[in-house]
Amino acid sequence: MYKSSNSTCPSTFVIIFLIKDILPEEIQQQIVRETFHLVLKRDDNICNFLEGGSLIGGSDYKLIYRHYATLYFVFCVDSSESELGILDLIQVFVETLDKCFENVCELDLIFHMDKVHYILQEVVMGGMVLETNMNEIVAQMEAQNRLEKSEGGLSAAPARAVSAVKNINLPEIPRNINIGDLNIKVPNLSQFV
Repeated sequence: MYKSSNSTCPSTFVIIFLIKDILPEEIQQQIVRETFHLVLKRDDNICNFLEGGSLIGGSDYKLIYRHYATLYFVFCVDSSESELGILDLIQVFVETLDKCFENVCELDLIFHMDKVHYILQEVVMGGMVLETNMNEIVAQMEAQNRLEKSEGGLSAAPARAVSAVKNINLPEIPRNINIGDLNIKVPNLSQFV
C-alpha cells in the first residue's frame, strides 16, 4: 500500500496486491510508486486504462483502475484481457467490499487486510475469475466469519495451544526422546510447572 504525499490529494491511496514471494519488497515499492504516479496524473475525464509502466511490463500489460472517493483500485492485466470486463470485475469487488464493510473506507482496507484478501480470492484466483455473484461472495465471507468465531478466531490460537500443552496428562515427564539417530535430553522443567 502506498499513501500519497501529494498535498493536493492527501488521502488518496493506491492498493495493489502483489505476490510477495515473487518480487523483493524494494521492487514492489517501486511498482506501487510508479503505478501511483501513472494513475494519479490522469484527469478524471480520461479513460480508466493505460499501458503498464516500465517496471510493470510496458505494452505487454495494462493498468485498469477505478476511482471511488479517496480510493483507487488498480488491476494489472495482460494486454489480451478485456478492459470493460476488468472494470466490471473491479465494480463487483468494490460493491462486495461495500456490502461486507458497510460503506468501505481506507481504514477497513488497512485494518482488515486479511478479509480484503479473502474477498479478492473469492473473486479471482490464479488469474482466473471464479465468482462475480456478489451474494455468493458475501455468503462465503459470512461462512468464513462464522467458522472463525466458532474456532475462537486466529487471535485465540496461541492461548488454545498453551492450554492444550498444559492439559496433557503424562504420568511422568520424559527425560530422553529418541527419534531414529536423534537423541534429545529434556531438561528438568519442574520449576515451571
